[in-house]
Amino acid sequence: MNLLATGGRTVPPEWIDYIGHMMDAYYFVAFTEATEAFLDHLGLGERYRTDNGCGMYTVESHLCFSKSVRAGAVLTYDSQLLDCDEKRLHVFHRMAQSPSGDVVATNELIFLHVNIASERVTPMPPERQHAASQLAAAHAVLATPAEAGRRIQLRRQ
Repeated sequence: MNLLATGGRTVPPEWIDYIGHMMDAYYFVAFTEATEAFLDHLGLGERYRTDNGCGMYTVESHLCFSKSVRAGAVLTYDSQLLDCDEKRLHVFHRMAQSPSGDVVATNELIFLHVNIASERVTPMPPERQHAASQLAAAHAVLATPAEAGRRIQLRRQ
């Protein structure tokens, strides 16, 4: 099983800061594009929200930067479902620069399945739970990313 390809884009000039690098906020925009593609793959995207009144809320997100990104860079995203249960998804995205394939950033997230009207966490319907469980099982054979589960801290020598 391979990682799930979840899109990509060319970095526009308006995403670049005064140093010539992609601004932090736009990494989140790019990873949101990957998230939307990932959720669509599981049948939990925009159409699901419209049809069922439920959606996935991000409750935690960790963004790690590996390399600078400049205007015109071609980015690709891939995603791995690390774990899931009836109410939660643990997702790991990678952003790479094409054609080198060098990883430039990663984003680890926890999502909760929420009834939008009540804003209460609720179990996913069985068919969505099944889709997530199948993908998690397929991705279980992949190595857990080294960046997964990190916490932010100063490392003392």
